[in-house]
Amino acid sequence: MSDSDASGDRRSGEGESSEGGSSLGERDAAAFAEAGSAGLVPQSAGLYQLLVESVRDYAIFALDPTGVIVSWNAGAERIKGYAAREVIGRHFSIFYTPEDLANDKPGDELARAAAEGRAEDEGWRVRKDGTEFWASVIVTALRDATGRLVGFAKVTRDLTERRRVEDQLRGSEERLRILIQSVKDYGIFMLDPDGRVASWNEGARRIKGYEADEILGQHFSVFYPEPARASGFPDYELEVARAVGRFEDEGWRVRKDGTQFWANVVITALFGDDGSLIGFAKVTRDLTERRLAQQREIEDARRLAESDASNRAKTGFLAAMSHELRTPLNAIAGYAQLMQDGVAGPITEQQDEYLARIRGSQQHLLGIVNDLLNYSRIEAGEVAYELSALPLHDVVERVMSMVRPQADRKRLRLDAGAAEPPVIALADRLKTEQIVLNLVSNAVKFTPEGGAVTVTCVLRGRVAAIDVRDTGPGIPEDKQEMIFDPFVQLGRSLTSAHEGAGLGLAISRDLARAMNGDVTVQSTPGSGATFTLSLPVA
Repeated sequence: MSDSDASGDRRSGEGESSEGGSSLGERDAAAFAEAGSAGLVPQSAGLYQLLVESVRDYAIFALDPTGVIVSWNAGAERIKGYAAREVIGRHFSIFYTPEDLANDKPGDELARAAAEGRAEDEGWRVRKDGTEFWASVIVTALRDATGRLVGFAKVTRDLTERRRVEDQLRGSEERLRILIQSVKDYGIFMLDPDGRVASWNEGARRIKGYEADEILGQHFSVFYPEPARASGFPDYELEVARAVGRFEDEGWRVRKDGTQFWANVVITALFGDDGSLIGFAKVTRDLTERRLAQQREIEDARRLAESDASNRAKTGFLAAMSHELRTPLNAIAGYAQLMQDGVAGPITEQQDEYLARIRGSQQHLLGIVNDLLNYSRIEAGEVAYELSALPLHDVVERVMSMVRPQADRKRLRLDAGAAEPPVIALADRLKTEQIVLNLVSNAVKFTPEGGAVTVTCVLRGRVAAIDVRDTGPGIPEDKQEMIFDPFVQLGRSLTSAHEGAGLGLAISRDLARAMNGDVTVQSTPGSGATFTLSLPVA
């Protein structure tokens, strides 16, 4: 009999007589009475009926052998939305979705219950208002003393909320699974209680080099170098994690190809509700680059410490050397001067020339010693700076007066350009004079006789500058930075020799940069050079 056949007449004739002349309720009541007399229904029917009708958390109702509803309790009304008068006499298939009806699920349930005594199911059911709920359903076959099927007892519970929570949990677990699987910077995988790999994510594949089908089921000790495996370190990690809940370590691990990487590892023990160990979660991160960077930092710090110690030793040595050298050099200059002054008696013209050469050599050597000492002090950071507003034209005038005799001897034109308006820099006066004196002295030294050296103060935005321009041979472009290196003497031409230790420009640039400025050069071979001291405006 189809669902419509089983329910059609009864839906339209609820409470009316059937062909047999007895009402539906009477017929079913008689059947249940018969079952009761056979011992299938308790004799205290009143108490039983009161109990069933009072239950509100379960829909408890009876079906006749064809699936027509013959009783209805308060729980059924609350869960399904039908009052008793609306549903008694109708086929219970009205509670099923169209998909279930198409597959004759109601008939299936009754057939299983009739054959096996009971049928249990969970699935979507339909309320009176058309909304669906997730139901747990148990259908039990009812038989009389002779074994004849007299109907079915149906118990339904609304588990929609539980289903919603389970769906959320499943969705959350799926999102977590996808998240873990997609993480590429961390190897995240599970171990069973014995330490065998039970899951594998993309990060683990990228870091360790194994595909999932290559590593699943293998013991995680394959990731450890041989000495660690031989000492039982992997098992020790699991023992600690099992005892205290987690274990963390950093050390060398091995990839599939045999190469090693520096890993941060966290192993967390996982326990079931009953306290039994169900496995371990293992998170691995490749920190090889960080470790190498730390090692480079340590090495750099070591080299810096050695360099500092070396600089201090060098500075001490140069200070001692300068003292030891300057004392006899000053004595040489003093005695040579006394001899030239005739203190020890008259000297010949040739002797006077020799003494002048001695004094010149003494001054040259003393200058080299002073340059070495100054450079070592700058490198060691032992030079103090007193910054203040400094008119640069004052510096130029003072330096020009010191250099002019040297320029006159070479018949050079030495000009100081006007500074309008005055250019005021934030700088140390003595250090600035030392830089400008070095730049102008070099220009005079390297400019051929009859040439010109021009010194100009210039304001360029927030930069105060002094340009020293000469008409010398110029500097090749590929050598223009090299001349600022210590102990480099290009001499503007590679064949000519000039006095000095090659420290003047290195000292000048270091002094300028310590005052937040710089010394630079622009030159075209054959057209002279322009050295520029740049300083911040006061």
